[in-house]
Amino acid sequence: MTEFTLIPACGAAIPTDPFIGQHLIDGAWVGSADGAVFERHSPAHGDLVSRSARGGGDDIARAIAAARHAFDAGDWAASPGAARARILLKTADLIDENRERIAVLETLESGKPITQARAEIEGAADLWRYAAALARTLHGDSHNSLGPDMLGMVLKEPVGVVSLITPWNFPFLIISQKLPFALAAGCTAVVKPSEMTPSTTVILGQLLQRAGLPDGVVNIVLGYGDPVGALMTGDDRVDMVSFTGSTAVGKQIVRTATGTLKKVSLELGGKNPQVIFPDADLEAAADAIVFGVYFNAGECCNSGSRIIVHEDVAGTLTEMIVDASRKVPFGDPLDPRTKVGAIISPDHQAKIAAYVRDAETAGAQVALGGKALSIDGLAGQFHAPTIVTGVTPDMAIATEEVFGPVLSVLTFRTMDQAILLANSASYGLSAGVWSRDVHTCLEFSRRVRAGTVWTNTWMDGFAEMPFGGVKQSGQGRELGRYGIEEFLEVKSVQMRIGDTRPRWVA
Repeated sequence: MTEFTLIPACGAAIPTDPFIGQHLIDGAWVGSADGAVFERHSPAHGDLVSRSARGGGDDIARAIAAARHAFDAGDWAASPGAARARILLKTADLIDENRERIAVLETLESGKPITQARAEIEGAADLWRYAAALARTLHGDSHNSLGPDMLGMVLKEPVGVVSLITPWNFPFLIISQKLPFALAAGCTAVVKPSEMTPSTTVILGQLLQRAGLPDGVVNIVLGYGDPVGALMTGDDRVDMVSFTGSTAVGKQIVRTATGTLKKVSLELGGKNPQVIFPDADLEAAADAIVFGVYFNAGECCNSGSRIIVHEDVAGTLTEMIVDASRKVPFGDPLDPRTKVGAIISPDHQAKIAAYVRDAETAGAQVALGGKALSIDGLAGQFHAPTIVTGVTPDMAIATEEVFGPVLSVLTFRTMDQAILLANSASYGLSAGVWSRDVHTCLEFSRRVRAGTVWTNTWMDGFAEMPFGGVKQSGQGRELGRYGIEEFLEVKSVQMRIGDTRPRWVA
């Protein structure tokens, strides 16, 4: 019996011709002004997957100009909510029709399992439909209590041109957490996907055109953060930036955006704790913990990458997690049996290994894994399910984002200790608590500093519920009605009725 459950290469057909990605600027698909391109190889298989235009200053300048012109012309911003909703709904239908095509390409570029990619594309279509509903229900307020001769109105208007910058770990889902809400609000957009997973965003642009989106409303520029992302955040023709990615890059975006005082919304990193009390359903907790740390190979801002376990049950629960971890299928992401695929890049694989190595040097113990995996028939990079025990709060692995399939185990004795440990990281994206006592769950939920708290579950998500973090996990919210509020400005209108204004000069 092997230590892990491994899925070898399944022999699924991989396209022999790479996907060709171009920029979408003012309704036209174009190459880079200087002809530059970049390539993406599958992190699981090593095959060439896509060849994309590599954007530069001229390309992003033209894209921003197109978005600015489309917004200032007013046709999209002033269109009825019902008209915007029709395009969003048509886009959702087209996403469903192209789900398999999108999912396969996302699997090849990101290394995630095909079943997970399919589910994410399905979830993305739901977000477009939810945003369509919001487009039709946007409203302001009125105030008729200001006196018999005054009427006050609060209008909600689109913020303007928004730069949307998305990461490599959930490329299609995360753009769908941003773009449909911006469009529902009446904004125009410039979009930059990660250079490691650019192609499904290109497909989305094609679908938007088929859905009837006017030229210039959405523009897509492919390429690297430098120079494309930097120009998108500093240009004074851009009114807002929405970014998902690392905290370090988020801080740089804030510094760049300060020059023009534009609005910034950030969804950044996380070091998300799950606190397990001794009365918890340990079997359910163990399953959710394994899911939380290995989902998307741990390359997830919501990863449940550290657990804080009561001393009375720490040994038992850790054994259950180790046993369950051995049963999770790691391997070829094109095989439907696989639950955990490849690591995004060799550099990232090395970063994960360094965290584990440093924890061991500091005195922690590796209860399972801690090393790279070799998968029969595959040339890419994989990492074993890893559980690190004996972790203390001063270790980097206890408070920093590993972004891999690595679980840190800490222990506590009292609620105060658990809260102190949970809040000790600089992040505050999400947190979880496991207890059969509702009072315990409510106390923890109120005291932990996190944008989302799950009780007796992990990583459930709904279009209706807002998502975002506190502290260094970001600012602003996506999803729910708050998701569209991010893309709106509030304007007060005060109307005097009749010639009733008292004269200032007699």
